[in-house]
Parts: sequence; C-alpha cells; structure tokens
Amino acid sequence: MSEPVVESMAEVRSHLADVIDRARHEETPTIITRRGKQEAVVIDIQEYQRLRRLAEDAEEAWLNRLADEAESEGTAGSVSLEDMAAMLRDQQG
Repeated sequence: MSEPVVESMAEVRSHLADVIDRARHEETPTIITRRGKQEAVVIDIQEYQRLRRLAEDAEEAWLNRLADEAESEGTAGSVSLEDMAAMLRDQQG
C-alpha cells in the first residue's frame, strides 16, 4: 500500500472517480479533510475487507483470552451447582 494522498472534500468532489481508481488500481488511499481536519479515507474494497477480518480476528482472540482467564480464575475455590444444591439440602434437613 502506498502512502496516502491527503485532499480536501472539495478536491475529492471534483474527481471522485479518480480517487476511487487510485485506491483500487494503485492501492493508494486518499484521506479526505474538511476544514483542515481529517474526516474519512477512501481505500480499495479488498483492503477494507482485509482490515475488517483482521479486526474481527483480533477481537475474537481477545474475547477468547478473556474467557480463558475468567474460566481459570473462576474455578479456583468455586462450587458446582450440584454441590451447592446438596449443601443447601443438607442444611435444611
């Protein structure tokens, strides 16, 4: 991927098809500014999909790691539902 081109909203409006072609064929993103502030970026759809997959995979790995940590922390000293029910029955009887 090439270094991004930075253009204002007005510039992009005047040649949007070129901006899309540049993203698609040259793999060059365009950062769009409004009033000097970066607002959006135009990238090729395949790059967008790749980035989405990376983000989803990273999120899934993070959630799995959290679940593994919770599971390992939660089992030490815990009592199963069956054991808890037996303890309550013993206390009542």
